[in-house]
Parts: sequence; structure tokens; C-alpha cells
Amino acid sequence: MGELSQVIQQRLEDAYASLRTARAEGDTYLADIRQEEINELRRIAANNDVGVVPPRTPPDND
Repeated sequence: MGELSQVIQQRLEDAYASLRTARAEGDTYLADIRQEEINELRRIAANNDVGVVPPRTPPDND
């Protein structure tokens, strides 16, 4: 796994964890921010032919 792939994967894992927490706490603003971050990271990965692994525990409503 290349460095870009590793960075994107780690940032996705962090964003998914934060998204789960935000949703559990009812913080819709933070949940929206994290969802957009995830979308952007997925876009970057796709544009650079970087495969990403789905989160171990997917958030609800993704």
C-alpha cells in the first residue's frame, strides 16, 4: 500500500469514527461535516486510482 493510500485510509477511518460519534451524540452539524469529508476522500481516492477498504464498522445512514 502506497503512502497516499495509507493516508487516505487512515483519514477515512478517523472520519467514520467521528461520524459515528457525532450521530450518537445528535450533533448533526459535525455529522454533515464528516460526511462531506468522507465524500471528498472517496473522490480523491477514485481520481488517483487508490482502492480503499470499507470501514470495519460502517456508520448508520451512510
